[in-house]
Amino acid sequence: MHARIVAIGLLGVAYLALSQWLMTSAPDSPWNAVALLAPMLAAAAAGAWSAGQRLRSLLAAAAIAALCAQATLGVLVPAPLLYLTQHVAINLMLGWWFGSGLRDGQVALITRLASFVHRDMPPAMIAYTRNVTRAWVAYFIAMSLTSLLLFALARFETWAWFANIGTPLALAAMFGGERLLRFRLHPEFERSSVADAIRAYRQAFAAGPMTPASPPSSEPRP
Repeated sequence: MHARIVAIGLLGVAYLALSQWLMTSAPDSPWNAVALLAPMLAAAAAGAWSAGQRLRSLLAAAAIAALCAQATLGVLVPAPLLYLTQHVAINLMLGWWFGSGLRDGQVALITRLASFVHRDMPPAMIAYTRNVTRAWVAYFIAMSLTSLLLFALARFETWAWFANIGTPLALAAMFGGERLLRFRLHPEFERSSVADAIRAYRQAFAAGPMTPASPPSSEPRP
């Protein structure tokens, strides 16, 4: 598990380093679009395939092929447009990931994460965590729309501030605000720490994609 986390971290650093080098040292390279977008599309293709969503996986793979084709033909995509696409794509992918567990017969993502932390899951907690999952989907969609609107209506510098500074601040506010709201609305819920949340995400990734299942049992675990 630790080796996998380290590997993912190293891949992430390598991805950021490559993106930075292409944008600063080779801004006129038509392969910028491939370097920035192909890793996200590959992750989406792999996740969709493992979840049994063959069409979405094939569409993501086709998008990678199209990116490689445009680079081979020497078509240059403007750097600001690449940054926009990267920012919007990440938020939409996260929105899709959170939303995929809200269909009938699926366990909501936050409900699943909570089941890794709490000894029992009463009906009120199951309902609350499902609503929190919906709130995260709405958040990611709102971030995507805001990004598109700012890019279209404001200067690129304004959009860059939103993407690089506003986005992490909004994410922190979302996490903190949900935690305060949970303590206020449901003081009876078993408390959990940030470390518990991190372990839950690790367990969720290790367990693989969500599959149709009944909600977590509300009976205490042994």
